[in-house]
Amino acid sequence: MYRIIRKKQLNPTVTRMDIEAPLVANKAKPGQFIILRVDEEGERIPLTVAGVDKDEGSVTIIFQIVGATTELLNRKNEGEYIRDFVGPLGVPTHTEGIKKVCIVGGGVGCAIALPVAREFHEKGAEVTSIIGFRSKDLLILEEEFRACSDRLTVMTDDGSYARRGNVTVPLKEMLEAGERFDMIITIGPLVMMKFVTLTAKPYGVPVTVSMNPIMIDGTGMCGGCRLTLIRDGQRVTKFACVDGPDFNGYEVDFDEAMSRGRMYFDFERRAHEKTCNLFKGV
Repeated sequence: MYRIIRKKQLNPTVTRMDIEAPLVANKAKPGQFIILRVDEEGERIPLTVAGVDKDEGSVTIIFQIVGATTELLNRKNEGEYIRDFVGPLGVPTHTEGIKKVCIVGGGVGCAIALPVAREFHEKGAEVTSIIGFRSKDLLILEEEFRACSDRLTVMTDDGSYARRGNVTVPLKEMLEAGERFDMIITIGPLVMMKFVTLTAKPYGVPVTVSMNPIMIDGTGMCGGCRLTLIRDGQRVTKFACVDGPDFNGYEVDFDEAMSRGRMYFDFERRAHEKTCNLFKGV
């Protein structure tokens, strides 16, 4: 059992929790993830490690309430426990030798991007961060990004805060102005990562994307997290849980990944509604 040390609502649909898990906290690195179960009957879901405190023995997770399990998790309070918390899993984000990096985060993906930005900052790299949200109400982690970025640009789709537009707008402006990065790392919705990759391609800047497909066991055995890379004209199958979650953006078949990601959308929505109905009047 793993105790919830702290809980904070970051916006109406996104929650931060600090979980007491000293063994995971001691080993986890930016880019890795955990798999949890809320209770004995619960499903397994992957969540990226958003931060660790080794002295306290805690791991930070930030999640969006989109399905039945995240709804149940969000109903847990400080001092209560979750059943399983397994990790760290996956391959850490590669940071060695990169001196100038651009981190592009979208929505709740910014929770995954933040520890990566911090890692580069702590290693002395020049960090440019671009974070985007649909509106001001959904903004998260702005001050945290500002603290670890040499330059931060905030975008909102509707213009309700900071600059109006999506994250590719300032990225393209920088690249067109002659800005060069050793690496662009983008984390967020698949469609966003696809267009960040397309924006960078004419300039030849390496792009790393963080893939978060359907995942069950986290060990590569179930095959649920498979995705297709295209290398030298050949289609290559990889598994996000053991080969990733980071991949070369220029190799990812985003259209296939987006198609697979929509497969369980209706099921997830109905499961969320069913779970919410169970708590009505409680």
